Amino acid sequence: MRTTELIDPFQPAEGPPPRTLWRFFAWCLSGAGWFLAASGLIAALAGMTEVLAALALGWVIDATDLSAPEVFWSEQIWLVLGCAILFLAIRPIALSGSSAMNTIVLQPNLAPLVLSKLHRWTMGHSISFFDSDFAGRIAQKQMQVSSAVTEVTSEFVNTLCFALASLIGSTILLLSIDWRVALGFGLWVLAYLYLITWFLPRIRKRAKARANARANLSGQVVDTITNMKTVKLFAHAEHEDQAALGAMEIFRLKAADMGVLNAWFRLALMTLAGLIPVMMLGGTLILWRQGQATAGDIAAAGAIALRIGQMTGWVSFTLMSIYSNLGEVEDGMVTLTPPHGLVDDPNAKPLDVTNGEVVFDNVTFAYGQKIGGIKDINLRIAPGERLGIVGASGAGKSTLVSTLLRLHDTETGSISIDGQDLRGVTQESLRRQIGMVTQETAMFNRTARDNILYGRPEATEEELINAAKRAEAHGFIKSLTDFGKRVGYDAYLGERGVKLSGGQRQRIALARALLKDAPILVLDEATSALDSEVEASIQTALEAAMEGKTVIAIAHRLSTIASMDRIVVLDAGRIVEEGSHDELLAQGGLYARYWNRQSGGFLSTDDDLESQSAAE
Repeated sequence: MRTTELIDPFQPAEGPPPRTLWRFFAWCLSGAGWFLAASGLIAALAGMTEVLAALALGWVIDATDLSAPEVFWSEQIWLVLGCAILFLAIRPIALSGSSAMNTIVLQPNLAPLVLSKLHRWTMGHSISFFDSDFAGRIAQKQMQVSSAVTEVTSEFVNTLCFALASLIGSTILLLSIDWRVALGFGLWVLAYLYLITWFLPRIRKRAKARANARANLSGQVVDTITNMKTVKLFAHAEHEDQAALGAMEIFRLKAADMGVLNAWFRLALMTLAGLIPVMMLGGTLILWRQGQATAGDIAAAGAIALRIGQMTGWVSFTLMSIYSNLGEVEDGMVTLTPPHGLVDDPNAKPLDVTNGEVVFDNVTFAYGQKIGGIKDINLRIAPGERLGIVGASGAGKSTLVSTLLRLHDTETGSISIDGQDLRGVTQESLRRQIGMVTQETAMFNRTARDNILYGRPEATEEELINAAKRAEAHGFIKSLTDFGKRVGYDAYLGERGVKLSGGQRQRIALARALLKDAPILVLDEATSALDSEVEASIQTALEAAMEGKTVIAIAHRLSTIASMDRIVVLDAGRIVEEGSHDELLAQGGLYARYWNRQSGGFLSTDDDLESQSAAE
C-alpha cells in the first residue's frame, strides 16, 4: 500500500456535520485519528532532538574542561561519536520523518477527506438551498473550509506538537542547570502565552470577516461570468464592473483590518523574542561567575535561548495562521452545515413502479407563503395515460411537477405512485423512475457522450447513439469540435452547453431522457426551443418514447399537447378544467380562450386574457 493510501480520503461521513467548531473538526477528521496521533508523536520526537542537540553541545564544551587537548579524543571518543550520530542520523531522520508524515500522508489526504464529506452533505440539500445562494459562493465555501481544516490540522501536528515537546525538554534542561534559570524561562513563557491569547482571538474574528468578504467577492465575480452573455446583450459591463468593485472594496477593507492587527502582533512578538536570549544568557553568566554553572551550561542555555527565540516567531505566526483558518472554518460552517431541509424517512424504501399510476390527493404547496404554488390539487393519472397540463405563467404547472419529483414536500395532502406515498420512498429511487426534459436544459461542461449517458451511465455505445438518433441529435453531434480538437461525441459542450444552440441542447436533453427509459416521463416545454421542422421530425420519436409510459407534458404551444389523452387546465394554482382537447373546446371555457387567442400555436399571456375579458 502506498503511503498516500494510509488514509481513505473518500470515506463517508458519520452523520450530519455538527454546528460547533471542535465537534465539526472531529466530524471532518474522523477516520484519520490514528495517523494524526502518529504524526503528532513523530513531530514531538523531532522537537526533543532540538533539546538533545543543545544538551550535546554543552556536554562537548564541558568535556573540553575535563580532558587535556592531547588526550581529548581518546578519552571522549564515545561522546564525540554519540554527538555525530545525533547530528548526522537521529536528528535528520526525526525531522525529515515528521515532514514526510505531514506532506505525504496528512496534507494530500486530509483535504479530499474533508472536501468529499462537505461536498456530499452539500449535494444532499434541497433545491431551495441552492436557489438562495450564489453557486460560486457555495463552491468557494467548500474549498475554503476543506483548505482551512487541513491547514489547522497540519500546522497543529507539525508545529505545535514540535514546539510543545521542545518547551518541555527545554524546561527540563534548564532545571538541570538551575531552578532560577528555569523560573525565568517559565515567566517568559507566561508572558508569551498572554500575548498570544490577547491577539489571536482578535485575529480569528477579523479573519472570519475577511473570509466572508472573499466568498462574497468570488460569488459576485462568478455570477457575472456565468451570465456574461446577458451582460453583453444588455450592455451592462459598467454596472457589473461597479458591482465587482464594490465587493472588492469591502474585501480590501477587511484585509487591511487584518493587516494592521498582524503588524502590531509582529512588533510585540519580535520584542518578546529578543528578550529570551538576554534573560537566559545573562542569568547563566551570573551563575557561572558565582561558580554555579559551567561553560557547557552557558552554551546549552544560549543554544536553547536562540532556538526558542527563533521558534517564537515560527510558532506565533503558525498560531496566527491557525486562528485565521479557524475564522474561515467558522464562516464556512454557517453556509454549509445547516440541516437538510428535505430528507428521506428513516424507514424509506426504494420506489417500486409496477404500473405508473400517479395520484395527487388534496395537495397544497405554496413555498411557505399565502399566495402562489398549487392549492387543493386532486388528480389521478392512470397507468400509461398521457396528461397535458396548461396554464398561464405562474399558474402552478412547474410547482406541480416539482412536488411530484419531491424537490419540495407538500404542505398538505400527499402524492403517491402505485399506492406508495412519496414521503415513504427514497428520493434517489423516485427520481430514477421519472425521466424529465425541461425547458431550461441542463448541460455539463463535459463531452456530448457524458451528457447523454447521464440518463443511464451503464448504457452501451449502440444504445447511446440510437437515443441520439431518435432525438435528431446524432447529425449535429458528429460535427462538433472543441478547444482540445476533440470531435463528435468526445467534444466538450462548454459551461451549461454554451457552445450549442437552444434547440441542440434540448435535443441532447431528449436523448438523455430517451436513454433513461423511465416508466414515468415528464416533458416541461420539451420542444419549446425547437423549430417547427425539427419538432415535426422528432414527433415520431416522442410518440415512441411515450409508448407504455405515464406521461405529464407541460406546454405553452398548445398544438403539442392537443393529442394527449387528457388535458388539465391550471389557474392560480387550482385545477379549473380537465378533459380531452375536443371536450375542452366544446366547453368554451379557459382552455378554449387559450386556443382561440394563441398566436402561432403559443399560449396567450395573462394580459391578453385580461384584455379579452374586458372586451367581452
